Amino acid sequence: MASTPLISTDDLAMCLADPALRIIDCRFDLSDADAGVRAFAQSRIPHARYADLHRDLSDLSQTHLHGRHPLPSMVSLAASFSRLDVDKHSPVVIYDQDTGAYAARLWWLLKSLGNPNVKVLDGGFAAWKRAGLPIENEPAPRHAASRLPEQLILPTTSWVTADRLSQGLADASVLLLDARAGARFRGEVEPLDKIAGHVPGAVNRPFMDNLATDGRFQDPAQLRMEFLALLGSRAPTSVVHMCGSGVTACHNQLAMDLAGLHGSRLFADSWSGWITDNSRPVAVGP
Repeated sequence: MASTPLISTDDLAMCLADPALRIIDCRFDLSDADAGVRAFAQSRIPHARYADLHRDLSDLSQTHLHGRHPLPSMVSLAASFSRLDVDKHSPVVIYDQDTGAYAARLWWLLKSLGNPNVKVLDGGFAAWKRAGLPIENEPAPRHAASRLPEQLILPTTSWVTADRLSQGLADASVLLLDARAGARFRGEVEPLDKIAGHVPGAVNRPFMDNLATDGRFQDPAQLRMEFLALLGSRAPTSVVHMCGSGVTACHNQLAMDLAGLHGSRLFADSWSGWITDNSRPVAVGP
């Protein structure tokens, strides 16, 4: 597959018979934590397995320190990868319902762990259905773990802590992009977290701006122009992404990679983690 982080529905359809390919369904709904697994049980892309944002891609025991979706421990993530029959070298295609917001979280994890063969399905399951491509409707088979969990180490170069972020903002070495909707960034509304607003010095880049009207990603050239307008004279490596809980922030990194702007990092705790410490500053407004 080409170097793009995306794969089209047509290209995935041509790969379905590849026994090495792993297809991972990441559908999820923040307002109903079991909606994704129910949707998967009802219908899915053939051969897909399910990865749950809460159970596989987060460590909810750490929410008091790291926000609503803390990164999973590498031990638990390795066990999830074993169940999904995925390793750091597997060709993997990930999808969610449509925007790629949840699929991007697993994309970021696999990419950061060194897997060069991971793609997000552009337009997700909705685009797959619109194209009239095959769908499995019978009960999903139960899969036992197919391999021993491997040792995983998430490089510290791919993400930043709150302390490192604070230092980077103080010395102006970091450009912090916040992927939340504008009203949440400005502190006008806050449906999920106990405090409204944003990290002082952050710039708002709603992740939905990465998408065209049909739900697929914008053209890479258009994305490149938009992100370069935010970067100015800064290098892509200066960019740190955040959102509410470290999930949709990955969507902005995926969009930057699609645009050929590589090397940005993730503030995994994001807003919900930032506000776990009352001593950290909060800004409201534009």
